[in-house]
Amino acid sequence: MNCYNLIQSDYKKYKKYGGNFITILFFTQGFWAVFQYRVANNVYKMKLPIIKQILHVFCILWQKTVEITTGISIPASAQIGHSFYIGHFGGIILNANTQIGNNCNISQGVTIGVSGIEEKRGVPIIGNNVYVGANSVLAGKIIINDDVLIGACSLVNTNVDSNSVMLGVPAVKVSSKSSKGYI
Repeated sequence: MNCYNLIQSDYKKYKKYGGNFITILFFTQGFWAVFQYRVANNVYKMKLPIIKQILHVFCILWQKTVEITTGISIPASAQIGHSFYIGHFGGIILNANTQIGNNCNISQGVTIGVSGIEEKRGVPIIGNNVYVGANSVLAGKIIINDDVLIGACSLVNTNVDSNSVMLGVPAVKVSSKSSKGYI
C-alpha cells in the first residue's frame, strides 16, 4: 500500500469508531500522530538521498511537535500495517524498531520497547488484529501473534500465541477468546 492508501485506511478505522471528518482531522490526537508517522515513514523509505535528508529534517521537527502536543512518539523507522488506531492520546512510546501488523489498536500509556540481554535483547513483533490495553508494556525480543488481546496494565515479556487474552504483571494467558470485539 502506498502512503495515501495507508492514511485512508487509518482514517476509515477512526471513522468506524465514531466521528466525522472535522472531529477526526482537527480534534483527534491519535490520528494526528498516525498521519504524521505515515508521512515521515514515506520520507524514511525514499530513495532520493538529498531530498530525503531535507524532508527528514522537517519530519523530525513535525514529529517532535506532535510528540509534545499529544504525548505520542512514533519514530519514522517503525513498521506499522494498515488500519492502525490509537484510542486515546498520551504517554505512548514506540521503539524505532517496532513492528506492528495490520488492523491493530493501542490505548493510552502503552510502551513498546527494547529489553533483554544478549541474544534475547530486542523489540516485540506484533501480529495482526492485536488490541493493547491502557498502560501496558510490551518489551523484549518476543512475538505477539495474531488476534491477541492484552489487558490494561499488563507487562508482556514472553511470546504470545494467537487468540490469547493476556493479563497481569508479568502477563499470563487467561483466555483464548481473542481480540474479537475489541478491534
